[in-house]
Amino acid sequence: MNDQYDVVVIGGGTAGVVAAVQAGRAGARTLLVEKTGMLGGTTTVGGVNFPGLFHAWGRQVIAGIGWELVTRCVTQAGGTLPDFADYERPHWQLQIRVDRFVYTALCDETVVDAGVDILFHTMIADVKPQAEERGWQVTVCTKNGLTESGAAVLVDATGDANAAGTAGLPVSVPDKNQPATLAYRASGYNVADLDIDGINRAFDAEVRTGRLAYTDVSWNTTGPDVGAWLQRGGSQANHIHDINARDSEGKTRLELASRASLLRLYRFLRRQPGLEELVIDQVSPECGVRETATIQGKATVTVEDYQSGRVWDDAVCHSFYPIDLHESSGTGLHKVMLAEGVVPTVPRGALLPAGSRNFIVAGRCISSDRLANSALRVQATCMATGQAAGAMAALSARGRLDPEALPMGEVHALLRQHGAIVPGDSLSVGPA
Repeated sequence: MNDQYDVVVIGGGTAGVVAAVQAGRAGARTLLVEKTGMLGGTTTVGGVNFPGLFHAWGRQVIAGIGWELVTRCVTQAGGTLPDFADYERPHWQLQIRVDRFVYTALCDETVVDAGVDILFHTMIADVKPQAEERGWQVTVCTKNGLTESGAAVLVDATGDANAAGTAGLPVSVPDKNQPATLAYRASGYNVADLDIDGINRAFDAEVRTGRLAYTDVSWNTTGPDVGAWLQRGGSQANHIHDINARDSEGKTRLELASRASLLRLYRFLRRQPGLEELVIDQVSPECGVRETATIQGKATVTVEDYQSGRVWDDAVCHSFYPIDLHESSGTGLHKVMLAEGVVPTVPRGALLPAGSRNFIVAGRCISSDRLANSALRVQATCMATGQAAGAMAALSARGRLDPEALPMGEVHALLRQHGAIVPGDSLSVGPA
């Protein structure tokens, strides 16, 4: 770790990896700080290893560094891409399945090749404006204690707006937030040999006594759905609600609650005929979080902006996903598909906290209302905002300009140079 960087990116997840690679490739001296020992965030640590959506209505709308990483991973692991031209299928079938190990290892390789310094097992401790410069003094907590470094431009890719909040910039925390989900896989049984109706009745009886919850096996509270859980082998099959994981206390409560949910389900299932040998093969290191906080930005994307496909004057990327709000109570899902042909865009101002200078946010915590954010939070969009953040950060550091003052033509030119699709560009059909 050096005393001064052009760009410091806090958070090595879906957005942060792409932001750091873009800044590094653009020539900026860049540091990437990650709290775990693995890059990739939701894709790897969270176990949601099917990023999307890169295509809208059969045409590619998000490309660049995120697309490069995903497609390299598919090729390396011997996988296949969906048929993006068949866009009338359920949207989740257009997500791209990636191998978690290969993806995180490719993230390592790509970040290092871009000349970026990495600090694993490190968390942000403090952020203060530099006394004489226009940048930031960043204090992080390493395994050896606290250490400081300067940043001409700081990028918050924490997903929780932790760096922005620590810097004293305005952040919005919802009164209620979407439930989280622990991803895992189960095996050791043959579905054809099971009495699903009997298992559902036994599960329902346990719920009525308070020993289990319907949300232990599904995203609703209306009845048992153990059959679907068994068919899928677990996967993303639970809702952990009423916990905001933005801070360490909330994150701790969430991890405890998610594993307790899985443990009580595991104990129940192992008592059922035909499930005595059930095993949990794989559990994600962290419970997957959908919503914690957003910045209050210089622009805010509303659900009306999103659903109308508003093309902002300062648009830096596209987004494409239905409104996808998991109900705070854990009772189900509020989903609204976009009207055919609509492709939303994301403005630069949504990445810039109000009242800030030389500070950029990428990923889930960009400035947006709850319904818009329920779509903007998905991985392909986070990658696109990450690349926009990295490009602006590098240009700002190079020209000693605040990101808001950068000519949009320069931002767009750098993004195109590194493979990104800029709103207004002609869109290609199928994989790029």
